[in-house]
Amino acid sequence: MLEKKYPVVEVDLKKLRQNIDEIVRRCKEKGIDVAGVVKGFNGISQTLKLYGELECSYIASSRLEHLENARELGLKGPFLAIRIPMQSEIPDLVRLADISLNSELSVIKTIDKESGRQKKRHGIILMADLGDLREGFWDKAEMLNVAVYIEKELKNVYLAGIGTNLGCYGSINATPDKMKELIAIAETIEEAIGRRLDIISGGGTTSFPLVVNNTMPERINHLRIGEGIALGRDLEDLWNLDMSFLNKDVFTLKAEIIEIKDKPSYPVGEIFVDCFGNRGHYEDRGIRKRAVLAVGKVDFALDSQLEPRLPGIQVLGSSSDHLILDIQDYEDGLAVGDILEFDLRYSTMVFLTNSKYIRIECRE
Repeated sequence: MLEKKYPVVEVDLKKLRQNIDEIVRRCKEKGIDVAGVVKGFNGISQTLKLYGELECSYIASSRLEHLENARELGLKGPFLAIRIPMQSEIPDLVRLADISLNSELSVIKTIDKESGRQKKRHGIILMADLGDLREGFWDKAEMLNVAVYIEKELKNVYLAGIGTNLGCYGSINATPDKMKELIAIAETIEEAIGRRLDIISGGGTTSFPLVVNNTMPERINHLRIGEGIALGRDLEDLWNLDMSFLNKDVFTLKAEIIEIKDKPSYPVGEIFVDCFGNRGHYEDRGIRKRAVLAVGKVDFALDSQLEPRLPGIQVLGSSSDHLILDIQDYEDGLAVGDILEFDLRYSTMVFLTNSKYIRIECRE
């Protein structure tokens, strides 16, 4: 068996625990339950245990494999499936998830039948598309009819609430007006079924700024938060929020230098395309000191989302298995065999933790 040391992603469980506590506390103060989303780091077993121990109202993922892992670890849930289900996975969905996001009546009917077969009662959150154009009902009259049908006709599923997703495909910002639009849909459904819904789920991490800014309308009582707990970097950098209460270095990539050479900064010869069929963009800065590290696009996909922790180091690009850095301006000097550390963003975190070539090391 390989004795593999690097590359490695280190996970600081103590800092992750602190982040979970901070996000959950701030949401609880506003009457909002948090579904802790674990898909961004692929449901690493040691992290799942934290989400099970702390005050997240649900452990949530788009991948049923993560929920299965959590159950095998003895975690009690409840478990929320946050990708609308495939017909082909309904038996596993009912077995593993207590509640799921949905937008197709035919699928909901299948869930109802399977829940009866498994002698379970499964919760349904109907998704409303408010303009981001991913999943959800665009026709709100159709959504109302489906809600009434679930309430009146189905026996083994129940209408737990409604939700929306913003800022994932269509880049639509989560605003108070969008939340009020969701609340209005919920109130129309409540009038039709004669009761209040348990859940009005206002989205994910992209909706958390409304909590921080104290602009979240009162009836929003549920958020599905992943990156905002694990990293919190987007909230600070893109929304200009003060996220100093969060640890930004829960996840660290460590990779080993395998070459250091002085080389031209501009490729020599006829430029065509790289190994992924893309035409690169290069700046001629003369001869520069460069380092090559043993990690590549196969592991992290987007090298632009890696942030070296040492000052003066610049990511130039990568191939399948190599990361190329400009280290000319790092004053202390580096040598082959040295280990460099990188901060991650959501994209690099999700790819790295899913790569079989990356070792995962959790520590307190």
